[in-house]
Amino acid sequence: MKTLRVGIASPAQMSSRTLAGARGALKLGPDEPKLWFTSIESLARVLSGENRLLLDLIIERRPKLLAELEALSGRAKSNLSRTLKTMERSGLVELLEGEGGALKPHVPCEDIKLDLPIGRHLDTPLRTPAPV
Repeated sequence: MKTLRVGIASPAQMSSRTLAGARGALKLGPDEPKLWFTSIESLARVLSGENRLLLDLIIERRPKLLAELEALSGRAKSNLSRTLKTMERSGLVELLEGEGGALKPHVPCEDIKLDLPIGRHLDTPLRTPAPV
């Protein structure tokens, strides 16, 4: 399994980075994030405790069908499907073709590394504390 590298950047920073990559002005190294979120809060929503437990369940139990994962997790089909689609877009889950063409969930990474720069590249001014 591989390590998924995740970064936090503003939409403007992500757009600039994408355009620079397309122009060939930015060469991405192997340790560069491959998945970007606009805030730590958006990352936290995708990697909530409940969703991390779902990833663990997929890794440990290796369900062959989404219906099996539904039964194992106790999650409603609509909720589970929506969550898995979000995780698939983020690269946290792959929905592979399984038996009879049914979807089979797979987690392609074993670790997530977060690149979270602080103190630089701010797009918005810092709020100054109110006078005391």
